[in-house]
Amino acid sequence: MLFSDVLLTVDFDRTLTAQNSTIPERNLEAIAYFMENGGAFTVNTGRSIPTFRQYLYTLPHSAPFLLYNGGATWQDGKLDNIREIPVPLEQVVSEVSGKYPDLNLEVQGVAAHFCNRITPGVKAFYDFMKCDYASLSQRDPAEPFLKFSLFGYLDEHASVDSLFHATAEEVAEMDAVEQWLKDTYAGRVAVFRAAPRIVDVQANGVSKIRSARNLQAQMGRKILVCVGDAENDRPMLEGADFAYVPADGVIAGAFDRVCGCDDGSVADVIYKKIPEILKNS
Repeated sequence: MLFSDVLLTVDFDRTLTAQNSTIPERNLEAIAYFMENGGAFTVNTGRSIPTFRQYLYTLPHSAPFLLYNGGATWQDGKLDNIREIPVPLEQVVSEVSGKYPDLNLEVQGVAAHFCNRITPGVKAFYDFMKCDYASLSQRDPAEPFLKFSLFGYLDEHASVDSLFHATAEEVAEMDAVEQWLKDTYAGRVAVFRAAPRIVDVQANGVSKIRSARNLQAQMGRKILVCVGDAENDRPMLEGADFAYVPADGVIAGAFDRVCGCDDGSVADVIYKKIPEILKNS
């Protein structure tokens, strides 16, 4: 079949989705066409089970979902290949809250997201994401410690878009946070920047490209094509056989570009780029 050699893994927010967090119909039509012709398709996202739950059983795919920036996979109702952070949560909370008391500290669990403060803005963000949430003190210790995030003030109209629009001062602050985390937990964690106003932390060795390559090997696909828009996608794109970025992506200047995410950037890759790859291979 036309696409039987290809594994296509795509980021979710502002790659598969438009800027308003809806999925363009053009992308859905292209994904159906790709899978009908033998292509293996999945989402490779920093989102967790709670923030991706509404799509687990509704979004078309033909390969396991790669979640938590590659920290776990989801297939047939089961979370697998879990990579936990090798630092006690209590230590992280003490050290991070002591260093950055004004930032929101969030643990992205399996049942819910757990935050050190539930402000009106944080609540609005979780409601927008349709994400179950609770206070950090309510987290079940038996939950796997997969990922935690740090982010700043959110207003009562918070959405995914809020994480991408930052002042120069906010960017500089999160740059400093990112570097402090890398220095403090060197060799134990991987630090990602999913958007200018948020920093994600996971176990060392976790990455989107590692999970994508592992999946490619399991499925026996010859060609890995990846699409993403932000800094946490950069390793995936650099390590892919072929990589593309929406024209309005944060890192659009560094890779081959397709149309903006509002116009169906994943569809552009399926209809235009992959046929070119196969023609020339």
